[in-house]
Amino acid sequence: MVEGSVDGYRAPVPTPTEAPGTHPDPAASAPEDPAERIRSAATELLGLDELRPGQAEAAVAVVSGRDTLAVMPTGSGKSAVYQVAAALLEGPTVVVSPLIALQKDQVEAIAAQEVGLAAAANSTISTSEREWIFDAVASGGLEFLFLSPEQLAREDTVSRLAEAEPSLFVVDEAHCISEWGHDFRTDYLRLAAAAEAVGRPPILALTATASPVVRDEIVERLRMRDPEVVVRGFDRPNLRIEVETHHRERDKLDALVGHVGRLEGTGIVYVATRKAAEEVASALVERTGRRVGHYHGGMRAADRRAAQDAFMEGEVEVVVATTAFGMGIDKADVRFVIHHDVPESVDAWYQEVGRAGRDGEPAVAILLWRPEDLGLRSFFAGGGTVGRDELERVAAMAAVAGGSVSAEDLGGEARLAPTRLAMALARLEEVGAVTTGVDGSVVVPEDAPRPEVAAEEADHDQAARRQVERTRLDMVRAFAETRSCRRRFVLTYFGEDAPERCGSCDSCDRPPDPDDAAHGPGTDRWPEQSRVRHDAWGEGLILRHEGDAIVVLFDDAGYRTLSIELVEQGGLLERL
Repeated sequence: MVEGSVDGYRAPVPTPTEAPGTHPDPAASAPEDPAERIRSAATELLGLDELRPGQAEAAVAVVSGRDTLAVMPTGSGKSAVYQVAAALLEGPTVVVSPLIALQKDQVEAIAAQEVGLAAAANSTISTSEREWIFDAVASGGLEFLFLSPEQLAREDTVSRLAEAEPSLFVVDEAHCISEWGHDFRTDYLRLAAAAEAVGRPPILALTATASPVVRDEIVERLRMRDPEVVVRGFDRPNLRIEVETHHRERDKLDALVGHVGRLEGTGIVYVATRKAAEEVASALVERTGRRVGHYHGGMRAADRRAAQDAFMEGEVEVVVATTAFGMGIDKADVRFVIHHDVPESVDAWYQEVGRAGRDGEPAVAILLWRPEDLGLRSFFAGGGTVGRDELERVAAMAAVAGGSVSAEDLGGEARLAPTRLAMALARLEEVGAVTTGVDGSVVVPEDAPRPEVAAEEADHDQAARRQVERTRLDMVRAFAETRSCRRRFVLTYFGEDAPERCGSCDSCDRPPDPDDAAHGPGTDRWPEQSRVRHDAWGEGLILRHEGDAIVVLFDDAGYRTLSIELVEQGGLLERL
């Protein structure tokens, strides 16, 4: 779902009669210590007696002028970070938010908390409303402005924001940079340029789920300067984790029917395709008698909104959906999330199961694992690619044009559709062959590599990215097939320490078996969270032990599982 895709919603636009600055001004009387100022603002504005882990640390960094990446679990109050920080900064706050439905919820939440005036500028508003919004931002009458990456690709948007001199540039759901930026929403890769164009205020990137490799990409793509990285609490102790292995598609469906029939409360079932969303929902209605709906990106906007509302209001107990469903869905009492099909990564799986049990009550996440399902995911891993000949053609035509050329003209000359051209330009920009302005202009820097060299480098980079993405899929297989504690697997994947057994996953239901121990012979010589170097794969971080093997996240080669015996016999790794 992209910006402008949700029907039946108009972005809230404050009326001109609403007075700006009607909320308390904590900055006027707050103490000088940044942490105390943050706590004072949180109490006065949000009524919070205390901030949750990570909130104060992130907000203090932002108010001190630091770029900040905050990775905190869903329900931990990430929005409070920018709301409190904004109250202590002079100038409006720009919030990049991916979906109109999510923007709606965020604007309404700010209105309910009375922390300032907020609006969303998107395709649901009229030209006159849009003008009023930007006038209000420039005059100080609007404290928060929500925009999609596509809106920030508009030259008029950027020029108006530059006039307003924003004090904070927030990227919400920042993992979308990694998930969507390389393919169908390439404007995510230009957010750093947009931030520069509006005056380069401090950047705050927020996400609920980001593994170390995704965190690194967020920092790199946003060109964050010496950022404060705040990572807090991936563990969801109220969420039970289960994996079931099946070898036939019909066995998976039978198992799903059984789970949906016996589990109480509301739930989400994730599938891989639009066709599956409709067919599985129909089967569940027929075989369980429960109120089941479906949701996918191919539905009409009004139908998607109706399906979402039906789920939120309890008219539908279970929704069968593709990954298009869920972002911004804040329903506290979801009791189960079941993956009928394999997720695209452990990151995506944990993001999706995090929609269960937000009220703190027991919930369950079930993966119906069929090894054969990994083939389709592997085929698409790393997103779309652009041919080397196409890359060279675009680079050469941009160079021949001299000066500045519009992307539209360049696409016509290169005979590439807009989406494919955007992908090619994004790849070439990564290797310094072109720069793309927010107005759509393409310029070749003086020190740009020759077109054939640029094409070779860009092609190499996208091949490397596909390889890293395939290693992330390897981690999905490892998660599904591990016999050790699944919660420990997930927490160490995200770089957190974890006990040997959690007592709340199907692996821990089995009696301990020495053969399944996470720490096998030799693991003490290769401690978790230590840095290593491999001759071919470069530097990496040991994430966890898996029996007599170690799992290493290499900076440039992704995830690798290595036998300790072979590592030591061949001298494959060097401790750093």
